[in-house]
Amino acid sequence: MAQPAKNWPRRSPIETGALGRCPRCGEGHIFRGFLTLRDRCEVCGLDYSFADPADGPAVFVQLFACVPGVIFIVMLEILARPPLWVHIAVGIPVLILTTVLPLRPIKGWLVAAQYVTKAQEAGTADLWAKLHGDDRGG
Repeated sequence: MAQPAKNWPRRSPIETGALGRCPRCGEGHIFRGFLTLRDRCEVCGLDYSFADPADGPAVFVQLFACVPGVIFIVMLEILARPPLWVHIAVGIPVLILTTVLPLRPIKGWLVAAQYVTKAQEAGTADLWAKLHGDDRGG
């Protein structure tokens, strides 16, 4: 199952992560649910314990996706002054589309970027050395 000795080609975090694919082999999956990370890749066996995107996906969604959605809803009120039911019928789908849908691709991109750049928290150098076979462990 796992092939740790194989030289894997370097893959773009956008190519793999945004599609929810393993950042090492590009074939396995990162997620087992909507936002829940798998323990490891089912194809190459990459251990995903290095991955910790924390609140990153939510921050990116709030900054780059949610703000335009809220601006749209506010401008709708300013320019058209529609009744409340229009705000509900239009606003709720806009907010869902601009907040929930981008979460998974952004989280996948952040996990893949952590793998590609070997990003690590302080004190996790030994884990990286074990996972990647390098001598960065301390």
